[in-house]
Amino acid sequence: MSETHPRAMDVSILIPAKDEAGTIAALVAEIVAVMAQRPELDYEIVIIDDGSTDGTWEAVEKTGVEHPRLRGVKFRSNFGKAAALAAGLEVSRGAIIITMDADMQDDPNELPRLLDELDSGYDLVTGYKEKRQDPLGKRLPSKLFNRATGIVTGLKLNDHNSGLRVARREVYDAVPLYGELHRYVPALAHAGGFKVTEIAVNHRPRTYGKSKYGLERYVRGALDLLTVVSITRFGRRPSHLLGGFGLLFGFAGTVILLYLLGVWIFTSEAIGTRPLLQLGILLEMLAVQLVGLGLLAELVIHRTDRNFEPAAPITSRVNIPPAADTTVALVGREVG
Repeated sequence: MSETHPRAMDVSILIPAKDEAGTIAALVAEIVAVMAQRPELDYEIVIIDDGSTDGTWEAVEKTGVEHPRLRGVKFRSNFGKAAALAAGLEVSRGAIIITMDADMQDDPNELPRLLDELDSGYDLVTGYKEKRQDPLGKRLPSKLFNRATGIVTGLKLNDHNSGLRVARREVYDAVPLYGELHRYVPALAHAGGFKVTEIAVNHRPRTYGKSKYGLERYVRGALDLLTVVSITRFGRRPSHLLGGFGLLFGFAGTVILLYLLGVWIFTSEAIGTRPLLQLGILLEMLAVQLVGLGLLAELVIHRTDRNFEPAAPITSRVNIPPAADTTVALVGREVG
């Protein structure tokens, strides 16, 4: 694999971590043991400490001394999973990217199966939790979320939000990562023409720490689903989205104004104080604004290939040398 890819590694395993000090050493040991089943693969483990306050970074430093394949970066505060994955991608060197959570609920023993499925001709393979070891209050919203995402994006998966995924780096080169869009990597990849599938994987009960997911995550996820629709269906033709709404509002406003014009011509009723008149005028103004915004967006699209949010600041690193060509700021001291 590495001979055909400009980077120096076959596989990079990216693990965002937030307050998971109790799992780091055991998780890395499990991954090392499992990856020994694929000795032909040169791999690295990259842990991104997303502003932990419980000693997670100290656990990464200690484990990095014991396992040279482990590399790590640390944020000075919590920036979210998407930012952590984006930073991991910047410092990683693998042609194949594996993502998994640090809470040990994702089973490292599934990695060979996921890699085998990827080798069968797919660009991204996600693992869905066939027997999810989570409380009902977490499973039910997840089912509703997955059903809605499948309907909106056209990609039917049992678990769009699975953290356990294997993908070719080209997928992440094409998929933006910010906000909560890490949830929608399979849908965005599918919309970009990549071959996406899923397989059932083992899901283990949480034995360390506590869940970071609450109702607010689903609210933000729902809002980002609108972003996904905009990116996948109208990313290169924003005037179709904004202009479409503009024409719809403009049509409604025209109908209202034509009706009031008929009232004014054919009856003796006054229309100047009618709220309907104000509504019609507002709809016409809104239509003009939306069409104009759509045209401006088209100009921006044609002047800019891609926009990125500023990278989250990294304060420390493990087994990662400074690199002049890295766009993520590596600030602080080198350890390990």
